[in-house]
Amino acid sequence: MNIEALIASSIDGLMLGFVFGLMAMGLTLIFGVMKVINLGHGPFIVMGMFAILVMSQLGINPYLGLAIIVLLGLLTGIVVYFVAVHRVINAPELTTLLATFSVNMILIGALTIIFSTSPRGLDLELPSFRAGTITVLGTRLVAVLVAIAVTIALYTFLYRTRTGKSIRAVANNRGAAELMGINSTWILALSFGIGTLLAMISGGLLATLFSFTVLSGGGLEVKSFVIVVLGGLGNPTGALFGGIIIGLLESITTIFIPVSWVPVFEFVVFVLILLFRPTGLFGAR
Repeated sequence: MNIEALIASSIDGLMLGFVFGLMAMGLTLIFGVMKVINLGHGPFIVMGMFAILVMSQLGINPYLGLAIIVLLGLLTGIVVYFVAVHRVINAPELTTLLATFSVNMILIGALTIIFSTSPRGLDLELPSFRAGTITVLGTRLVAVLVAIAVTIALYTFLYRTRTGKSIRAVANNRGAAELMGINSTWILALSFGIGTLLAMISGGLLATLFSFTVLSGGGLEVKSFVIVVLGGLGNPTGALFGGIIIGLLESITTIFIPVSWVPVFEFVVFVLILLFRPTGLFGAR
């Protein structure tokens, strides 16, 4: 086994894992606050990718465009919540599942009409950093820094602001939070908006790393579910570490097995976690 290849793959997987963790945070936040499984998560990721593509074509730096995506994602999530989720928020789980699945299909159809299913990519180059035979791409390093910054901002918001504490209160006990004067409707809408903007930011970061299509969200959504279950349902910290674990597994296993077998390996891990640790490695919240 080539030790240098193992080290390089581990570094690469660790860096990619931060972006995967950010991607899954939006999904687990929505589930943790309102117990809704958001099947529209994949198209939201793709929307972030194409938003960055369009802004780069307009001459806006992709990383500056992420600031616009924050506002765009928040507004999109709030609108989708009131249109598709609010009326069924207290309905059986299958109803909310079908509602978000409808959002999934509508967004994929609309994006296909606008952008087609042709592969796209950003023409983005940043200086690389070399240490011996190991090279770290500048785009991946910036993606990690942005993912860490967004994660810190999320935790500061949830634990240091009045609105963030209201979100945690509604997640813990919606009825009691309403008795304390918290408007749960707007808190749920805001939570859905935050989950959506996290998905779109991660999509924007992934667009700086890989080529993509309108259909890229399907695989990324499934990966997000694996990460969420691995880290623990409703646990944003678990999602971050789950993303890092999946990123490392993806990169390291390609040394020993063909790339086409990596998803199979991930789902084996997924099934094992469900069988032996159904609350995830870090516990559900």
